Amino acid sequence: MEKSKYVLELAFLLGLIFMLSTNATSFAKDHGNNLQTYIVHVKRPESRPTIESEELHNWYHSFLPQASNKDRMVFSYRNVASGFAVKLTPEEAKALLEKDEIVSARPERTLSLHTTHTPSFLGLRQGVGLWNSSNLGQGVIIGVIDTGIYPFHPSFNDEGMPPPPPKWKGHCEFTGQRTCNNKLIGARNLLKSANEEPPFENFFHGTHTAAEAAGRFVENASVFGNAQGTAVGMAPNAHLAMYKVCNDKVGCTESAILAAMDIAIDDGVDVLSLSLGLGSLPFVEDPIAIGAFAAIQNGVFVSCSAANSGPNYSTLSNEAPWILTVGASTIDRKIAASAVLGNGAEYEGESLLQPEDFSPTLLPLVYAGANGNLNSSFCLPGFLNNVDVKGKVVVCDIGGGFSSQVKGQVVLDAGGVAMILANPQSLGFSTFAVAHVLPAVEVSYVAGLAIKSYINSTTSPTATISFKGTVIGDALAPAVVSFSSRGPSQASPGILKPDIIGPGVNILAAWAVSVDNKIPAYNIVSGTSMSCPHLSGVAALLKSAHPDWSPAAIKSAIMTTANTVNLGGKPILDQRLLPADIFATGAGHVNPNKANDPGLVYDIQSDDYIPYLCGLGYEDREIGILVQRRVRCSGVKVIPEAQLNYPSFSIVMGSDTQYYTRTLTNVGPAEATYIVDLVVPLAMGMSVNPSQITFTEVNQKVTFSVEFIPQIKENRGNHTFAQGSLSWIRVSDKHTVRTPISVIFE
Repeated sequence: MEKSKYVLELAFLLGLIFMLSTNATSFAKDHGNNLQTYIVHVKRPESRPTIESEELHNWYHSFLPQASNKDRMVFSYRNVASGFAVKLTPEEAKALLEKDEIVSARPERTLSLHTTHTPSFLGLRQGVGLWNSSNLGQGVIIGVIDTGIYPFHPSFNDEGMPPPPPKWKGHCEFTGQRTCNNKLIGARNLLKSANEEPPFENFFHGTHTAAEAAGRFVENASVFGNAQGTAVGMAPNAHLAMYKVCNDKVGCTESAILAAMDIAIDDGVDVLSLSLGLGSLPFVEDPIAIGAFAAIQNGVFVSCSAANSGPNYSTLSNEAPWILTVGASTIDRKIAASAVLGNGAEYEGESLLQPEDFSPTLLPLVYAGANGNLNSSFCLPGFLNNVDVKGKVVVCDIGGGFSSQVKGQVVLDAGGVAMILANPQSLGFSTFAVAHVLPAVEVSYVAGLAIKSYINSTTSPTATISFKGTVIGDALAPAVVSFSSRGPSQASPGILKPDIIGPGVNILAAWAVSVDNKIPAYNIVSGTSMSCPHLSGVAALLKSAHPDWSPAAIKSAIMTTANTVNLGGKPILDQRLLPADIFATGAGHVNPNKANDPGLVYDIQSDDYIPYLCGLGYEDREIGILVQRRVRCSGVKVIPEAQLNYPSFSIVMGSDTQYYTRTLTNVGPAEATYIVDLVVPLAMGMSVNPSQITFTEVNQKVTFSVEFIPQIKENRGNHTFAQGSLSWIRVSDKHTVRTPISVIFE
């Protein structure tokens, strides 16, 4: 088949799948008259094995209630089924089943699209919403600063892609068999110690993050047969440029990072994605903060990972307010497995390796730490010598500085046949799909305690592992994963961080080397390194749809439209299955389609950060490092952190009332009126003036003030902080612009 024909047919099929998925999701239900879509199967007349389409449609229609109209018929099937889809009431469906020709009539179920899944999970569909208005990110350039890239992967093919825009001035350092193309338009190696070698990946990170941000549609992606579907990034029509700053010899050097950001700005990128960081630092000592400030001065959006040091507080990296700081959340897909005990108890968990030939027969069960040796409990190399694990299922604790694969190899070498990995308390209910070296399952902290209790309760404990494959539809998703770093910010407590959370757990994307002997290679990995490129891709979509929006406007749109509830309609949870607090979620979980229509934005120009930086106490020369010109704070009207026109409030509250202002820019309908809605934090009083704002034109600005009033300390109880929100609700259609509020009690 010719390539062009293949691409057209692929696009058509994908569009059809998305369309059907959207129809299924909408459930075709009319609450006014209790109509919903039913799938009806009928007996085809034996005397008429073939029927023309029109006649078949009319025959199907003859089964419908006489009072109904033809608009009730949704689809007439000819090849895939003998039957039709129709809108009926439950009573009409029951009556239909009384007809001899009707085999079945059941309500339509909601199906999930089988892809890397995060686009579908985030509501991105071809032909509708943000993917439609941005043309999948066409014309936007994403610069990924990472470990290099494997350019041969089909996720970076350029079939049907136009050349890069004229502003692109970058270079490609690949030569020989493969150079860059209209997808991967640039690739540079900034590691001087690498002897100027091409920017191929040798650290297994950059290929994955690049594909998450902007990978093309590639069918039949999976790992060990799991998560089967079509791999695709957030902005599949965006151009990519890779800047290699890390390798396995020298790590990620500060000089290379600064050089990469410098070159990327010159090259003409629109978005920079950095899944790396240095921990909390003063902004003037943080190369990413410095480079990012130069980027936003040039209109470049910067997205960075929050770090993987959670769940403890104040563990963030990349805290500067001109950076989008991204935490990690779960998706509704699990690669499921369970630990099944001899007493009948079963504890759910996950495993990427799902061996089909593993016997369900119960085997002897042993806890590696039963000898009281902490190193043995972690199944560390050399510490199972005195533990009888031969032919047994071995319980190992997670931790000790070694990976799950290393622990599995230790168990395997000692004669164990399977492994149950038990979470520490800090990981709670967060589990991960890992490519183990033997049959294994990772279970929660609570499950681990129960399994160990069972072992101690009997002289002959037994267990096996039940592998359940890919399961979609976890109503608790998104949830904040245990490792996602938390605020409050140490570098600037008056700015709420992280800004947002996005998919970062069990993410399938391109990989440089096969983990399951299949080509092209994919892998499923977790980390805020994965959530960052998701948001980079979303930012690229928004930049394509709204090319006049500033980096701050894009950030505001993402934050003020974020979701605060999970798929089950309950508050987003954390690894303890308790409601996640504001220092875990920031504004909430990204909702790309809502971000495309925020209504109002909090905009910030680069010079607006100077009074803020002066207020933080930086010296003139230090601020000069960031803004690259001479600054005198003595001639600037200094502002406190919370006065920055940020799309959130972070208040450090003492005994005095505090006043702040915010300015909103109208990017929605020209004429609109909004009223304020407050969720007042614990032990606080609040007032907003004015409480109603009206716009008469697009891009009009309106300023409002907020008063934060402390109440008596006894009302705080044992709480060290509180949270709430300030929302502007559009009168005409209840469109909401939500601003989160954190209050830290001094």
